[in-house]
Amino acid sequence: MKLYYLPGACSLAAHIVLEWTGKPYETHRLSRDELKSAEYLRINPMGVVPAMVDGGETLTQNAAVLEYLVDTHPDCGLMGDGTPPSRAEIRRWLGFLNSDVHKTFSLLFNPQRFVSGEAGQEELRANASARLRELFGIADARLAGRQWLADRRSIADPYLYVVLRWARGKGVDLSGYDNLGAFFERMENDAGVQRALREEGLV
Repeated sequence: MKLYYLPGACSLAAHIVLEWTGKPYETHRLSRDELKSAEYLRINPMGVVPAMVDGGETLTQNAAVLEYLVDTHPDCGLMGDGTPPSRAEIRRWLGFLNSDVHKTFSLLFNPQRFVSGEAGQEELRANASARLRELFGIADARLAGRQWLADRRSIADPYLYVVLRWARGKGVDLSGYDNLGAFFERMENDAGVQRALREEGLV
């Protein structure tokens, strides 16, 4: 099982889950230039991370990779109690992070893809930051009185951690979100998270 990753990208979520499984795995670090290389495009024609190669199977898209990891490591305990309601709850937060939060970050990271002119791009950045604050408010409210997004630690939590790293790096206003702050600290203190961060050169 090999994970193709870009340091600090959403592939970090899968990297953390691989650490949490406690099973052997390989990684392949990519540079931004290598994402568009002919060699990598044969693995993932979208030219993004993550990509997962497991035997003859090649899988892309972060949510799919995360679910594949729990399906191939059923004893890791990262998909709830295995019942349909428990799995659906985790998928709900994966969808929120992937379709709402992550998608909004694309407006902040690359406004030039959507709007021409610096004034328009700056307005888009500001609007995206404001929307991200609203979305993170939903996650903060969810974490009131709980440690994890679902009833127990799951594959959704590393994804939330990754987008929180992005928010801090981009100066998204997270003031007053104490539940998210406590969650971020719990993740930062996790041994598996630290191992993944060290391998990616992020600490």
